[in-house]
This record gives sequence, C-alpha cells and structure tokens, in this order.
Amino acid sequence: MKLINSFRNYILDEEFKINIYKDKVNIVNYTDIVNFTSKEVVVKYEDGHVFVFGKNLSISRLLIDEVLISGVIEKIELR
Repeated sequence: MKLINSFRNYILDEEFKINIYKDKVNIVNYTDIVNFTSKEVVVKYEDGHVFVFGKNLSISRLLIDEVLISGVIEKIELR
C-alpha cells in the first residue's frame, strides 16, 4: 500500500520545481512561457516568474507542465 501511495503522489505532484543541470534548466509545474529569445526565457509560475539568462537558449522539451531549457546558462532569477 505504501508503494502505491508513493507512486500516486509522484504522478499527481503539483509542486513547482526547478532542476539545474550543466547547460540545462528543467522547470516543472509552470503556468506559462511569457518570453523566449536566444538570450532570455521568462517562465511564469503560481508565485511569480523565473528568468533564465544565457546564450543560445532553446526549448528542447516542452510538455503541458514541464519545460527543458538548453544552452549556456549564465543566470537564473526568481521574481
């Protein structure tokens, strides 16, 4: 039963998350992509915005609740 509850919580997870990797930023449970250029990506979430600054930025994965931004990441700001 514990395994089923853990799996259910994983699937139904609605918590906003940012995972930072080398040259990638994965944002989960976002609301909207506000702005997208090769130097800046602005992603809206429930409590504000995430600003990703860098060079050669691109969206390499786009799902309903998840976006993966790739490129040379220079700075990430939460506002």
